[in-house]
Amino acid sequence: MHAQDLFDDGGAARIALPDADLRCLRGFYRQPDTALFLQALLRETAWRQETITLWGKAHLQPRLSAWHGDAGRGYSYSGVVLTPQPWTPPLLRIKADIEQATGWHFNSVLLNLYRDERDSVGWHSDAEPELGSCPAIASLSLGETRSFRLRHKTRRDLKPVVAIDLDDGCLLLMAGPTQRCWQHSVPKESGTRGPRINLTFRTILA
Repeated sequence: MHAQDLFDDGGAARIALPDADLRCLRGFYRQPDTALFLQALLRETAWRQETITLWGKAHLQPRLSAWHGDAGRGYSYSGVVLTPQPWTPPLLRIKADIEQATGWHFNSVLLNLYRDERDSVGWHSDAEPELGSCPAIASLSLGETRSFRLRHKTRRDLKPVVAIDLDDGCLLLMAGPTQRCWQHSVPKESGTRGPRINLTFRTILA
């Protein structure tokens, strides 16, 4: 059986949205593994607060981030140029588990640390040229539950915003035309939230 079938047969729910290929597998990791991964990544990652350029103005990102991957697999967005840090043992373990489950191969990962309810990421698509026209992105959540929002780029007949709660150990696979047709965000929260790490595994093309 192909690993892709293992992901589908293992409880991954397809999210029915037009112009998208989205699947969500809750409990991909469970306690105590999620807590161990979270603490290891909090402790071992060289977190940075990047400055991005939007509409000609520089802003500090409202979260911390890190870029790891194979040598030479750099990544850039919104004026930020990222050079990959080496893979660490926890990242290699997570990468191998996700590749086994989904059937996709990844050569890089972007880590985002949402320190509390004030950290966020605005509306965007992961549609940079180095990702290709139909990238597959595997998104793993560790720690606090946060709301993941989606909106279609052109279709006004659809529900304006679709919200998915991504909880501890949840794996979301975004593939096909998803990045071309949809934007996503993680908004600030009104209530108190603890730390959350989101890892988005990607394939950077040569």
